[in-house]
Amino acid sequence: MSPKPIPVAAPVLDGRELEYVTECLTSTWISSSGRFIGEFEERFAEFCGVKHAISVNNGTTALHLALVALDLKPGDEVLVPAFTYIATANAVTYCGATPVLVEAEPRTMNLDVADLEAKITPRTKGIIPVHLYGHPADMDPIREIAERRHLWIVEDAAEALGARYKGVRVGSLSDCATFSFFGNKIITTGEGGMVTTDDDALAARLKLYRSQGMDPERRYWHPVVGYNYRMTNVAAAIGLAQLERVDHHLAERRRVAAAYDARLAGLERFIVRPVAENWAEHVYWMYTVTLGQEAAIGRDAVIHALAAEGIESRPTFHPMHAMPPYAHLAGAGFPVAEDLGARGINLPTHALLTGEDIDRVCRALKRAVGAEALRPA
Repeated sequence: MSPKPIPVAAPVLDGRELEYVTECLTSTWISSSGRFIGEFEERFAEFCGVKHAISVNNGTTALHLALVALDLKPGDEVLVPAFTYIATANAVTYCGATPVLVEAEPRTMNLDVADLEAKITPRTKGIIPVHLYGHPADMDPIREIAERRHLWIVEDAAEALGARYKGVRVGSLSDCATFSFFGNKIITTGEGGMVTTDDDALAARLKLYRSQGMDPERRYWHPVVGYNYRMTNVAAAIGLAQLERVDHHLAERRRVAAAYDARLAGLERFIVRPVAENWAEHVYWMYTVTLGQEAAIGRDAVIHALAAEGIESRPTFHPMHAMPPYAHLAGAGFPVAEDLGARGINLPTHALLTGEDIDRVCRALKRAVGAEALRPA
């Protein structure tokens, strides 16, 4: 008999999601108007500690909308991590601008501030730090560089809802920030996203461009070319129910991470656990390990070995310059990003995991890398 499959991610819909969605259906408010949109935006802004939250239909459109509202133009440049999901660079490319890659640093996998300023040119307009896998980027030096060089910052917080930098929640540390509510995120709307900001004028532009560029004071008058990036009331209903239990969802991530930490401690030659800097509150969107120098097999072979035991895992992201659309940005290479992209594995990380599930994942992982005899799970 095959063992129960363990997925790498799974949504947890254990709040008032069904009640709220049913209200949408019975009231017929199912499109981009309805009470849940405004309530979700208001509660999300409060959660992040900002004045404005503008809902959108996914995390990638959140990024694109932010860049449009910031007036990014063809010929401009934006600094983005070499090691992150491709949507970050794609949003820059949608605007006709050029993503300029910044090397990763090995501990948190976020962009290396030491490489940041050297990449600034007269065409640079802004920086998009990504809070990768749930660990915030080191924002103070990034903000110091941006202020001194007159650049804006957009936090890509798609993977880090609830994370804190020096006690302050991500989403409130820059000109604006973007979030994703895809089905595998800490809270989900199925598909959806949000842009947060304290800037009243920027919030007005975000709302204008989100809704086909229609003037809010003159119906069906469109002073700009806008986009249809609106969230539906049904998605917002799910999001509000999720947000009502966000402390629970975050606590469950911490529980899972602590369980992995306990079972994988002392195995650094084979399996390197994720770190949390002393200034950071990590939310562990994905519990991400890298293979140590004595691992018996390579990363892809480990993933196949886990899959053979019914355990789904994921490779870490390919470095941006390793993929065809951005191969021309490779330059002299990004050795840290390349190393992380070759050795990293996202282990199953979600609130439905039991202690027995985590035991099983760790036993299989240790067998695969040749560390089984060193420490029982």
